[in-house]
Amino acid sequence: RLPDNVTFEEGALIEPLSVGIHACKRAGVTLGSKVFVSGSGPIGLVNVLVAKMMGAAAVVITDLSASRLQKAKEVGADFTIQVKNETPQEVASKVESLLGCMPEITVECTGVQACIQAGIYATRSGGTLVLVGLGPEMVTVPIVNAAVREVDIRGIFRYCNTWPVAIALLASKRINVKPLVTHRFPLEKALEAFETTKRGEGVKVMLKCDPTDHNP
Repeated sequence: RLPDNVTFEEGALIEPLSVGIHACKRAGVTLGSKVFVSGSGPIGLVNVLVAKMMGAAAVVITDLSASRLQKAKEVGADFTIQVKNETPQEVASKVESLLGCMPEITVECTGVQACIQAGIYATRSGGTLVLVGLGPEMVTVPIVNAAVREVDIRGIFRYCNTWPVAIALLASKRINVKPLVTHRFPLEKALEAFETTKRGEGVKVMLKCDPTDHNP
């Protein structure tokens, strides 16, 4: 049950928010952490929100899209990197340059092979890489690099037991998920909403089932 001060729209975002909560818990984000988030889609953005709420001192995020990186800045990312043709090693070097050190924690939210490789190269020795994004079953990664530098690679499968935490964070206003919603459509324009998503526009597209609900 949602508290009275949590809107249905916020409630609809508890599912992706839960992914960020579970990932950051698995990563061990804590006060002063330096964090690299790979991918600025909805899941990357909720990881930025949660990492900052859990005490991360600095968060750098990467993506191909300039507009999504701008949204990442709006929700609290300290640094952004628009990836173009850089190698994974070059991306890792940019991350280190912006943070002033290699991050203790990397949260990989794309599932793309090159991004997983960059995550390994970027994470400092003894740090943790959490794989959130799901890509192909088989990928080629510099596993020896991770092994000899004792980089822990951890997986997550969505979330577990995160609903009470997510609801409490929204009710207490410790986290604001509202900026993630970039488009709203009434139910009768559902097809248009799905087409908007298919084109990759915005971040979260919301269907409003109640015509009397004018809450943003």
